[in-house]
Amino acid sequence: MLILERQVCFALSVAARNVVAVYRPVLEPLGLTHPQYLVMLALWQYGPLSVKALSGLLQLDPGTLSPLLKRLEAAGLLRRERDPNDQRNLALVLTDKGRALRAEAEKVPAGIVERLGMPVEELMALQGALTRVIAASQRALGGPGAAATATKTATVA
Repeated sequence: MLILERQVCFALSVAARNVVAVYRPVLEPLGLTHPQYLVMLALWQYGPLSVKALSGLLQLDPGTLSPLLKRLEAAGLLRRERDPNDQRNLALVLTDKGRALRAEAEKVPAGIVERLGMPVEELMALQGALTRVIAASQRALGGPGAAATATKTATVA
């Protein structure tokens, strides 16, 4: 039972580190780190978001997001504006430069698939299995809206 290579946590940990490392050279020309790419994906997909909503989507603590958002804002990719629906809150809004970066980023998924050298169908099946693991782990932890949050995770790349 206690064989390192049979542990789910070990496989997930090594796979996560290695896949993020595969992303690094693909994202570098865009001027993005992997966590910044995830922020941009969320903003490209969902439009203006509050920090709280973004935190929920990415399942990251707002304190972890804050330095990422500051760097993206300094790079001219997003800005913080008063939420038109609730003036007490700030919304994260893409700039023209941030919206334009999406066209370049559309090449990222294919680049990752090519670098991994795995069939797209296998990667899609893996993404589905990982989404189920995320939901199961959130249920085990008693997290609110575990199943709904897990279904919002990104697709293959």
